[in-house]
Amino acid sequence: MSEKFNNYPQRLLSAYKPVFYILLNVISASGIVFANKIVFKTYDFHFTCALTWIHTVFTFLGMYVFQKLKIFQAKSLHRIQLIPLAVSYVGYIVLNNLSLRMNTVGFYQVMKIAVAPTVLVLEFFLLHIVPKPKVVMSVGVVCFGIFYATATDSQIAGNVAGILVGVSATLSTAIYQIWVGSKQKDLKASSTQLLNAYTPMAMVLLGVLVPIFEPIGWGSHRPGTLLGFKYTTSAILAILVSAALGLLVSLSTFLVIGSTSSLTYNVVGHLKTVIILSGGCVLFGDVMPLQKFIGVSIAMGGIAWYTQIKVSHTTSGKPGIIAATESISQRKGSPREDGGPDSSLLPVFNIRAK
Repeated sequence: MSEKFNNYPQRLLSAYKPVFYILLNVISASGIVFANKIVFKTYDFHFTCALTWIHTVFTFLGMYVFQKLKIFQAKSLHRIQLIPLAVSYVGYIVLNNLSLRMNTVGFYQVMKIAVAPTVLVLEFFLLHIVPKPKVVMSVGVVCFGIFYATATDSQIAGNVAGILVGVSATLSTAIYQIWVGSKQKDLKASSTQLLNAYTPMAMVLLGVLVPIFEPIGWGSHRPGTLLGFKYTTSAILAILVSAALGLLVSLSTFLVIGSTSSLTYNVVGHLKTVIILSGGCVLFGDVMPLQKFIGVSIAMGGIAWYTQIKVSHTTSGKPGIIAATESISQRKGSPREDGGPDSSLLPVFNIRAK
């Protein structure tokens, strides 16, 4: 009896650990979207490449700490094989951040939902993977919902540049997701080991892109330039918080999947979508007319159906529809699953939590 009583605090802690991990993931993955939007909108820090570079530096440092803490084991990989991954990583992160800066939070999140059907289409044409009829129907529901939500949204209709960036972000995210899965198989490395290996290359590449695509303000430090930006304490804090949240998305994603299941993580993903869409309305003035609400609900219903099909195939021992990776639309952030960011959308840690 005394032994049971002595073990009670430990058992209680073990029982509540998954709950804490889920809360951490929900808060960090939703928070990073809001934090990035605040950086862009409230503080008018419109330097997308520079913000992405800061996030990548945090990721690099975080991976170093995780490695020292033996959360994962680094693997030596040939750099030439990692170039496509580093380039696609930079592309999808920058484009997703740019999409968040140019569009409403609602449209940004809707385009995240569109990643799953985009991956399916690309796998069909590029890898000749033929999905089952139920999968096609679920993706059709998602596409219809996205079309209905965006076509009836007056905030989106006149933003042609924002729409193009959003579509490009979805396409680049899908390509990155497929390449990560392919490289994991070819190099026999986990997503964490790949991320650790190509992050330094991505950091250097972003360091080159920043002065090319964004005004630095060498010498003059004029307003509207990176060096001329007014770095108030609150602005610096907002930027650092957004970068730190990106790292927390990665860590919490690993902890949630390691202590629960991929099904739980996908269900949590739907909750994050609701929170982000609601936060866009409450914090940033996004409008949610009935037609848009119906469209988003249809799209989320399609994603839920798609997730149920994918998980049922996985649990029954059959190959998944998208075998190599989790749907990034559920990684708000994978990056995240996301994602996002959620602008640090990062691959899931492929190890079990202790």
